[in-house]
Amino acid sequence: MSEQISPTPEETQTKERLGHPIRSLKELLDYVSGKSAAPPPAEEGGLAEALPFPFLAIVGQQEMKLALLLGLINPAVGGILLIGPRGTAKTTAVRSLLDLLPKVERSLCRYGCLPEDIEAGGLEAVCPDCARKYGEGQPLTAPDRARLVELPLNARLEDVVGGIDERAVVVSERLRIRRGILAQADRNLLYIDEINLLADDIVDAILDAAAQGSYTVRRGPVSATYRARFVLIGSMNPEEGKLRPQILDRFGLRVIVRGLEKTEDRLEAYRRVQSYLSNPRGMSVLFGEEMAAAAQEIQAARSRLRQVTLPDKVARPAIELVQKMGIDSLRAEITWFEAARAYAAADGRLEVRPEDLRAVAPMALRLRRSPFMLEYFSSQAGEEEELGVLLAEAWKRRKSKKAG
Repeated sequence: MSEQISPTPEETQTKERLGHPIRSLKELLDYVSGKSAAPPPAEEGGLAEALPFPFLAIVGQQEMKLALLLGLINPAVGGILLIGPRGTAKTTAVRSLLDLLPKVERSLCRYGCLPEDIEAGGLEAVCPDCARKYGEGQPLTAPDRARLVELPLNARLEDVVGGIDERAVVVSERLRIRRGILAQADRNLLYIDEINLLADDIVDAILDAAAQGSYTVRRGPVSATYRARFVLIGSMNPEEGKLRPQILDRFGLRVIVRGLEKTEDRLEAYRRVQSYLSNPRGMSVLFGEEMAAAAQEIQAARSRLRQVTLPDKVARPAIELVQKMGIDSLRAEITWFEAARAYAAADGRLEVRPEDLRAVAPMALRLRRSPFMLEYFSSQAGEEEELGVLLAEAWKRRKSKKAG
C-alpha cells in the first residue's frame, strides 16, 4: 500500500479557508472548475495594471491545465505542446502560470556558479570567489521564483543564443558576449507561441540547448558557455502549418485543445472574461485563495517528487502497451513514467499506481507513431527477408562444400 503524505500546516490553513476538504491538486482543479464565479464590481478608472488571468479561472480544458501543472512539478516530463485552433485559451493558460511558478535555487554569482559544479568538478569548476564562499560554508544559491520567458516570433538567432555586447565594446573596448534568451530561460519556463512558424535555425538552436542543458556561443576570438535547463512550452494552430518532427519529438506531453462543447461552459467563460476585463484585480482576489492553495500544492509536490517510486509490476505492463502501439522512441515511456510520478506526487503519494499511468497516458503517448517510419520499415521488410534467404542459402552451400 502506497504511503500518503500529510499536508503541512500552511497547506491545511489555506485549504480550511477555502471551505472545502481539498486533498490533492487534482481535487482542487475539479473543485474550482465547478465553481460559479460571481462577477466582481467594475474597477474605477486609473493606472493600468498587468495582472494575469487567474489560471484556475479558466473554464474546462482539464487536460491542458493538468499538463501544465505536471510540467511545473516535474521538468523531466520534457516540455508541453498545446495544439488547437485560435481562441481556446492556450496562450492565456501559459501566461496565467505566473502566480503558480515554484521556487528554484538560483546562483548568486554573476558567472552562474552552483554547488553541483563543485560536486562534479571540484573547486576548480567555479570562480575563485565562489570557491572561497564554499570553503567558508556560505551559500552559493538563494531561492527565487521561476520565471516565464517568452520567445518572440520575430526573434533573431543572435537574440536567442547571444551575441557581442556592443555597449561593452564601446565602454571598455573589450569583446564580451551577452546572454541570449536561452541562457535567461535557465531553470525557468521557455514559452514559444506559434512554434510551428519559427525559423529553422532558431529551432535547431533550441533543440541543441534543450538536449544538452547548455550551449556554447563563439564570436570571433571569444566564447561563452551557458546553462539552458528549461521547461519548454509551445503552442500552435495546425491550420497555420505543421511542426518539424525533430522539435515535436522534444515535447513530452502533447495536448489537443478543443473549444468548449457545453453551452453553460461557454457562457461561464464569457462571464469570467468580462469580469477580468472590467476588474482584473477583483478577478484575482476572487480566485486568490484557490491560487494560493495550488501554489502550495505545486511546491509540496516538487519537494516529495524525488521520493516517488514506480514499481516494476506497474511499469512492465505499460512498456508492453508502448510496444504494442508500435512506438519506437524511448522518450514515450520516459515521459509517461515521469508524468505519472508527478501525478502521484500531486496526489500526496510516494508510489505510482496504474490509475496514475492511465490518467496521463493520452497526453504522453499521442502523436508518437510516425507514418513515414512505419511505411519505411514496411518497404524494407521485403529486402530483409530476401537478404535472410540468400544468407541461408550461401551458408548451406558452404557447409556442403566442407562436407564434400
